[in-house]
Amino acid sequence: MFGLSLSSVFGSSVAHKLRDLNWPLLFLIATVASIGFAMLYSVADGHLDPWAKNQMTRFAVGCAILVFVALVDIRIWMSLAYPAYAVALMLLVAVDLFGHIGMGAQRWIKIGGLSIQPSELMKITLVLALARYFHGVKAENVSRLLTLLPALALIGVPFALVVVQPDLGTGMLLALGGSGLLFVAGLSWRIIFAVLAMAGAAIPVAWGFLHDYQKRRVFTFLDPSLDPLGAGYHITQSKIAFGSGGVFGKGFMQGTQSHLNFLPEKQTDFIFTMFSEEFGLIGAVTLLMLYWMILAYGLSIALRSRNHFGRLVAFGVLMTFLLYILINTSMVMGLIPVVGVPLPLVSYGGTAMLTLMFGFGLLMCVHVHRNAEIPRYKGLLL
Repeated sequence: MFGLSLSSVFGSSVAHKLRDLNWPLLFLIATVASIGFAMLYSVADGHLDPWAKNQMTRFAVGCAILVFVALVDIRIWMSLAYPAYAVALMLLVAVDLFGHIGMGAQRWIKIGGLSIQPSELMKITLVLALARYFHGVKAENVSRLLTLLPALALIGVPFALVVVQPDLGTGMLLALGGSGLLFVAGLSWRIIFAVLAMAGAAIPVAWGFLHDYQKRRVFTFLDPSLDPLGAGYHITQSKIAFGSGGVFGKGFMQGTQSHLNFLPEKQTDFIFTMFSEEFGLIGAVTLLMLYWMILAYGLSIALRSRNHFGRLVAFGVLMTFLLYILINTSMVMGLIPVVGVPLPLVSYGGTAMLTLMFGFGLLMCVHVHRNAEIPRYKGLLL
């Protein structure tokens, strides 16, 4: 990108592209983020500090990133796919070597005065790299072993680095998101079923590699009463909060489990529980409907893209977003073991917010450049 003119980066008129942004989708994203601001305000007992104010600032920066990413010609992002992946991978290696520990895991690295979680960056750069790779592969060749090996390496290397931190939740997102993109690219059902069968058979082996706290999470998931004041405390309090919210909720800033500090991590992983206690079943369903509308708009964008790279990027961003939602909501309701996955646009977190907005920027970029034609099978793998 160095030495390129603005016209080569942004292509046609910037004003025309701004008008072509999917403004209803941006409105939905802002609506969900505003719900997050309100809940972080409630967590702090009616104060903007320390969470709501910072989150609003990050969202504003994220919106600027989204618009910039959307306006850049999609061919530029295609050319940057592998370099971006390489940078995120180097940061993951740096975390294992120099990262600092928070909440029992080594997940962050400090650059200047900023703390960055490279695993969040990898979620988006992995989508870009896989989309770039499969853009140059014919559909009938996707299921061939020699074709799959590079794609599996793109997924497997960061997965291993993240699990070592240890961060099993993010590792699951990378593995599931990457595998989903393989399916969209045209992977055969026979291979998918074979891999699922092998994964199931490998569970007893994988169990031996889990950390003790991860094993306790599984036991707690199966029976929270085994340790109600220890490993089972989080999910037990979460279920109590869900039940106490009822159909209509207790009202904004009136949740007893959260405001009496029975509910842990209510500004991050368990914010959906707090929201459900204050706004009840009606509020929870409304929030999930807003998420569904964002996904529906995104799916429409993916299907309308005339270039394969854009289609794959859109599907990859959507799958990552969907996995965030499914894993977080299932976790806090006790449907899966507790893992460290935030609720997108709502949970407090800097790197997660900015990388998610970058992802939405790529989705918007696919929409703006939906008619762009990008040649395939012409040395695009390198």
